[in-house]
Amino acid sequence: AGSEYLVWADNPLAGPIEVRLDSAGPPPAWSQPPLPARAGVPAGGSALLAHLRMPPGNGLLRLRLEATPGSSNARPRDVAYLLPLADPQARIDQGFEGGFSHQDPENRYAIDFATPEGTPVLAARGGVVMQVQDGFSGHGLDPHRDASRANLIRILHDDGSMGLYAHLANGGARVRVGQRVEAGQRIGLSGNTGYSTAPHLHFAVQVNRGMQLLSIPFRLARPAQGASAPD
Repeated sequence: AGSEYLVWADNPLAGPIEVRLDSAGPPPAWSQPPLPARAGVPAGGSALLAHLRMPPGNGLLRLRLEATPGSSNARPRDVAYLLPLADPQARIDQGFEGGFSHQDPENRYAIDFATPEGTPVLAARGGVVMQVQDGFSGHGLDPHRDASRANLIRILHDDGSMGLYAHLANGGARVRVGQRVEAGQRIGLSGNTGYSTAPHLHFAVQVNRGMQLLSIPFRLARPAQGASAPD
């Protein structure tokens, strides 16, 4: 726009995100608002983050944009979550604060359910499918290479918290972004993708706090005897 650059952020997810824009090199000659700049971007929307002018000298303007799913205004309620698998005999291989991979803020209060690949994954709580990541195959133990290669589904609950279902099978998603699902509905198939040692489902409830994803403690409802999961 004339002598200025307008920096926009687009959000392709079916839920809010928060973004932070900063310079990754010489600072701009002028910025309104000053960098770093933060903003919330609604589901499927866009937000104007800043007006910038080129820095003096070589004129290069290098920027860094970080994004975190969810809104910092989330106020999670204490609810009982359903078992997220159509396998009442699934064994818990790693629980809250597990020593292998549940020590960081995003995963501290996650549960890993050991279950064969292809086990139906169920929505533990109703909401809107916010994100689907699919198309990855294989697994490994290199966190830098493998951690981001897990197929996953993220469901936004009506209190702003988010249910994360990870390590799904390649092509295992059975829902689409923007779809509303009910508790107990089949949403995908378990797998063994990403940073993983064996087939399992990684389930966590997360909130965004200051552009940091935090897992929070949650309660699982006791399965009813003889109950079957709806399709």
